[in-house]
Amino acid sequence: MMPSYFFAHGAPSIVLEDNEYTQLLKTFKDHTPKPKAIVLFSAHWEEEVQTVSAAETYETIYDFGGFQDELYEMTYPAQSDRQLIEQIQSMFAKQGIQSVLNERRGLDHGAWAVLKLLYPDADIPVIALSVNRNLSNAQQYQIGKALTELREQDILIIGSGGTVHNLRGLKWQSDSADEWAEKFDNWLQSKLELWDTEALFQYREQAPHAEEAVPTNEHFIPLLLAMGTGDANREAKLIHRSYQYGNLSLSCWQFN
Repeated sequence: MMPSYFFAHGAPSIVLEDNEYTQLLKTFKDHTPKPKAIVLFSAHWEEEVQTVSAAETYETIYDFGGFQDELYEMTYPAQSDRQLIEQIQSMFAKQGIQSVLNERRGLDHGAWAVLKLLYPDADIPVIALSVNRNLSNAQQYQIGKALTELREQDILIIGSGGTVHNLRGLKWQSDSADEWAEKFDNWLQSKLELWDTEALFQYREQAPHAEEAVPTNEHFIPLLLAMGTGDANREAKLIHRSYQYGNLSLSCWQFN
């Protein structure tokens, strides 16, 4: 069964960086079987109804400003897969999850920046999925769980977001991690490794510094979605964790 993953996508410039985390992403394909397709939840695509991308070939969305000119020249012209789109909608329907198609939207940087590091040739079909910050954490988990069967078909499921993502709290010149960010992520690690969904679903009330780490939840949601796809085996493994700008977390979680 193909593991599923949560990848932090950091700042858009991550695709240009050379550090331990980007090296992990760049070499991911060297020790992971090539998936038949990729299904990706991006924190930067929010909809009130679960939406499934259906563009035949994706345009590249530059949903950021003030970064290097080189970023605005990058493209990731991946194609979708109509049969897989229909299968995903069917799987959602079986679990009572309403979904709709969007045949125009391209890939935002939460999707293409990660994918360009993982599979730069854009030669694997991609289906992008939206997130909805208005659902409960238990509902987020169930959306991921609804797609578990895809892992048996060698399809890679990715949640792209960030566990500590407080843009107002960034320290652009800092080379060390803020203690509060590490405390939040340490708590998160302990609960993920225990698969303590009861605590995780109440992270805002239980986790230290939760309001600082997750001022808005759209970047945290993809972690719960990816975790939900691992409900059958309930094995979580931290592959990497580091920080930029004081508290912007770069983490990778694997769910078996």
